[in-house]
Amino acid sequence: MSIRAVKRVTESQPTLEGAGVHLRRAFGFGNTGDFDPFLLFDDFRGDDPADYIAGFPWHPHRGIETITYVLAGNVNHGDSLGNKGTLGSGDVQWMTAGSGILHQEMPKGDQQGRMHGFQLWANLPSSLKMTSPRYQDVAAKDISEITDDDGTKVRVICGEFWGKKGPVEGIAADPRYLDVWVPPGHRKVLPVETTRHAFAYVFQGAGSFRDASSPKPVLTDRVGSGKGMAFEQTGNRSLVLFDAGDEVTVTAGEAGIRFLLVSGKPLQEPVAWQGPIVMNTQEELRQAYLELRNGTFIKER
Repeated sequence: MSIRAVKRVTESQPTLEGAGVHLRRAFGFGNTGDFDPFLLFDDFRGDDPADYIAGFPWHPHRGIETITYVLAGNVNHGDSLGNKGTLGSGDVQWMTAGSGILHQEMPKGDQQGRMHGFQLWANLPSSLKMTSPRYQDVAAKDISEITDDDGTKVRVICGEFWGKKGPVEGIAADPRYLDVWVPPGHRKVLPVETTRHAFAYVFQGAGSFRDASSPKPVLTDRVGSGKGMAFEQTGNRSLVLFDAGDEVTVTAGEAGIRFLLVSGKPLQEPVAWQGPIVMNTQEELRQAYLELRNGTFIKER
C-alpha cells in the first residue's frame, strides 16, 4: 500500500459571485490540471443574510456537472426546463448541464440566519458535452452514513466506500465524494484508488495529513500567511491536494477534524473555459456564447 503524500496545502480565498454572494473559492479557473476532472470548488457560508441573500440569479451552464451539498439553511432552485425545488440541510443536488441549461440558485438561511453549503464543478468529457441536461436531487435521509469502531463517521454522497454506495449515480467523472469526521486524536487511513486525482477540504476542526515516510505533520505552505514553509496542522477552510498513491492518512487534532474527501478519474482533455461554460476548444466556446446571444442556447425544453 502507498500513502499519498501531500503536494500542497492552501487556504480558500474570499470571492464574490452571483449577485453579490460572499464565498470562499478553494480552486477554480486558471490551471486546474491537478484537480482534473474537477474544475472549481466553492465554500459558501455565513451568519449574516446580507452576505448571501442576493443569491445566484438566472445564469447558463454548458459542458459541466455541478454538485451542491447543503449543510445549513436552504437553497431554492429553478431552471429553464421547469424544474424547481428546495435543498435543505444535508441534501445534495447533482446537475448535469450537458448541452445547456439556464438556472438560478437562491440561498436562504436557517432560523438563526446561518447558511452553509459547497459547490463542486466536474468537467464532462467531449463525448458528453452536448448530452441532455438532467438532475439528481438527493434527500439527506437517503445518504448512507457509516460509523467505524473508533467513532469515525463517513457520509457517502457518491461512489462506493466501506461497503456502502452513494445515492448519486451515472456521473461521467466516476467520482467518490465523502463527508468525513475523525474524532479527536485519532489517526485514520482512508483508501483512494491510484488512478484518481484526490483532494480534501477541511471545514471543521484541524488535523495533520501525513506523508508516507515522515511521522511529522507534512511540510506545507503556511496556510494564509504567505511566509514560506512550516510544519503545521491543517485547519478550517484548508484545501489539501494529494500526490499519487492508494491511501490517505489523517490524524485529528484536539477538536477532531471534518473534511470532504473527493476523488475522480482525470479526463486529460483540453479545456476551453469562460465563466459558466466549459468546452474543449475556443471555437466551441465562441459557438456557445453566440447561441446564448441569439436565443438558441437551450436545446431541450
